[in-house]
Amino acid sequence: MNADPQPPSRLAKKPESLPALAVLSFVAGAAAGLVGAVFRLVLVRADDYRNAAIAWAHGVSWLGFVSVTVVCAAAVAVAAWLVRRFAPDASGSGIPHVEAVVRKELPPSPAQLIPIKFVGGILAIGSGLALGREGPSVQMGASAAHLIGRLFRRDLPDSLILLAAGAGAGLATAFNAPIAGAIFVLEELVRRFDTRTTIATFGASTGAIAVSRLFLGDQPDFRVELQPYPAFATVPLYLALGVVAGLLGVVYNVATLGALAATDRLRRWPVELRAAAIGGLVGLLAWFHPGVVGGGEVITQRTLAGTETVQWLLLVFVLRLALGAISYAARTPGGLFAPLLVLGAQSGLLFGTLCAYWVPEAVVDPKALAVVGMAAFFTAAVRAPLTGIVLVTEMTANFTLLLPMLAACFVAMLVPTLLRNPPIYDSLRDLTVQADLAAERAEYSRRDDSSDKAQ
Repeated sequence: MNADPQPPSRLAKKPESLPALAVLSFVAGAAAGLVGAVFRLVLVRADDYRNAAIAWAHGVSWLGFVSVTVVCAAAVAVAAWLVRRFAPDASGSGIPHVEAVVRKELPPSPAQLIPIKFVGGILAIGSGLALGREGPSVQMGASAAHLIGRLFRRDLPDSLILLAAGAGAGLATAFNAPIAGAIFVLEELVRRFDTRTTIATFGASTGAIAVSRLFLGDQPDFRVELQPYPAFATVPLYLALGVVAGLLGVVYNVATLGALAATDRLRRWPVELRAAAIGGLVGLLAWFHPGVVGGGEVITQRTLAGTETVQWLLLVFVLRLALGAISYAARTPGGLFAPLLVLGAQSGLLFGTLCAYWVPEAVVDPKALAVVGMAAFFTAAVRAPLTGIVLVTEMTANFTLLLPMLAACFVAMLVPTLLRNPPIYDSLRDLTVQADLAAERAEYSRRDDSSDKAQ
């Protein structure tokens, strides 16, 4: 994160315009919090319906099997169709698109993105795709904040500040983590500190949490027993976990981009057909193992409880790693944060369990390594260590593990950087910009052809 000097456009801002921006940031955050909270509640209900439907389907033999597979395929296909037909910018996480907008590489999305992202995210994640709720929450929050900026006639710099602040408010709502939402904006989206952006970001996160907690409550997302402060002698163990997380983060990034490239080679298939094939595959997996599909919050909670066997942890880790990459390739709304946290917790618990078996004198609770693994794996993939550390601390309420997280994230960021593996959102942002430029060229070519035929 660079402490770059303020651009001339911001230095020229009149001080009296700052209170108006601060008030609007709070309003924008409240709007993002409302949308994100409702999205979370509806998504929980969708997960409940999916699980109930699968339980019912097991009572009707092969007909139930076919029904689950077909319904999942159809729902994912509809989500892909909504995105293609009404809001192409709603595809995928949405965070890469928000980053491109903040960098002025792409224009902001129209307001219609919000309902498409909402409905498409419910259909895709509710069908069992291994995608996170935070991607839609971030992009919907950014779009709502930008709309408010336009309604109140803010200039372009302030509109983009509000957009970035709204994105952070969406993340704060998705994980009940207001500080992480604010840091995410400064560390990942704008990658600098300046007065106006910082004030707007804090205001938006405050507004989002003030509203969302009316619907969601104020408890942390995960229940984890408070861990003792670690002894200094355990630092090498956490450094080793950072190496493991760094390598696995590279594997995750490569797998995700590889899945996108593989589906791109099937361009002759309509995007809806490709999405239906992925949805059907997820439905098939849900029939046999309904507990391993979906966003993954339940899996993370079970992992942090430390009750899973090594064999089952390893199997689910491999399944979720593959399923996350395949799910993202469906081009439906859905984020990467929640799947990353699942894999981080599982890899940390696996590492801790094996260490407890092979090096019992290490005296570290494997559940502590699961918590630290979440932050380390996130850092390895995204390269945003401050966001990862604060996010996991807020989600688990385990402030005693800050030093182990710092050590593990230090190495988890170093390893993929030395391996020259770019951060996942940088790669996805480049793909988003390239796709937008290709679509523009195709549209110009179509218009030229139409003009030639008319002449």
